[in-house]
Amino acid sequence: MHEMSLAEGILQIVEDTAAQQGFRRVTEVRLEIGALSGVEVEALSFCLVVVLKGSVADGARVELERLPGQGYCLGCGQTVLVSALYDPCPKCGSYQVQATGGTEMRVKDLLVE
Repeated sequence: MHEMSLAEGILQIVEDTAAQQGFRRVTEVRLEIGALSGVEVEALSFCLVVVLKGSVADGARVELERLPGQGYCLGCGQTVLVSALYDPCPKCGSYQVQATGGTEMRVKDLLVE
């Protein structure tokens, strides 16, 4: 389950930021997760509850914002919304769609005390 290592990476970002900026508690962690990132959101949420326990973000609310998948179709030259990697272009049916958005996962921001 790679979501556990993702959760541990998020914790490291939170703790490093807390050390650099001198805050003592995180009340909310906001994440952006692309639809094409391959992240199981429910599994990540569960892992974050476990990983954040005992940290500066213990008990913090975790907000997950889903970003849509986007691709550029080489067949018709259009930017299109896609729900999965390797899906055909919804406009022309071509399978020559390169992902241009929705593959990312990042910590958007933190609410702190």
